[in-house]
Amino acid sequence: MAQLVAIYRSPSYSPMQHRVNDTAVLDATVTALETQGWDAVKTGEREVEQGRLPVAELYLNMCQGSLAAEQLMPLECDGAVVVNRPSSALNCHRHRLVKRLGESTLAFPRTLILASSATLPLEQLDALSPDHHDVWIKRGDVHAERPEDVVATPRERVAEALRAFAARGIPWVALQEHVPGPIVKFYGVTDGRFFRWYGSDAGFAGERPKVDESRLKALAFEAAAILGLEVFGGDVAFPEPDRPVLIDINDWPSFAPFREEAARAIADYITGRFAHRKHA
Repeated sequence: MAQLVAIYRSPSYSPMQHRVNDTAVLDATVTALETQGWDAVKTGEREVEQGRLPVAELYLNMCQGSLAAEQLMPLECDGAVVVNRPSSALNCHRHRLVKRLGESTLAFPRTLILASSATLPLEQLDALSPDHHDVWIKRGDVHAERPEDVVATPRERVAEALRAFAARGIPWVALQEHVPGPIVKFYGVTDGRFFRWYGSDAGFAGERPKVDESRLKALAFEAAAILGLEVFGGDVAFPEPDRPVLIDINDWPSFAPFREEAARAIADYITGRFAHRKHA
């Protein structure tokens, strides 16, 4: 029987309700793969950080921290099937994400990465807030661990907000321009078999904003490809209905509104990968 290891995200990277939802979607994916003949072992990011990792043919990787990713990198280098790959998880750390997306032609807000203790560059701040919109300040490494890790701040209070990040021991921050328009949340699997979205304000059961879905999907999958993600989700703003702008993208989100459907799609995608490997 084929062996898989499911690696659950550290609770520090799954704040509040995300902890339950992140665990639930990985549980559902494991169950779907078990029905297809896989034998599963479950472990956590902390165990990976300590170098304790069973041998398997497949690793379902929810780890977000740098230390766990570094421990998993030899698996990726040796050609093991790791979903998502540790390199793609590291690419989602905001300082790397900003660099990679900034080097592409993908629509992404102007973003400045700087030390939280640095002197505020006023000229660059002016460029981020030309119409006196609030400036978004986000921690510059992993995605939000707590609500105050992502804040919209009036221009005149940016320096104060940076001091608050520094006081909490967060060394790097991202200053990002505000993009007007409705916000859409999306979820996808890299081969296109699964893609769902909904308006952030109305929620997944509410009315969806009138936007160009084909452009949304193209943007989401392009961003995932740039970062090397196979299982992903994120946020897009629409300043105009046919002009999506990527705000954020994450490795292996909770898929909470579509959990069971997403888990089956992820399991089928992985099964297809192994079938292709056998016939290659």
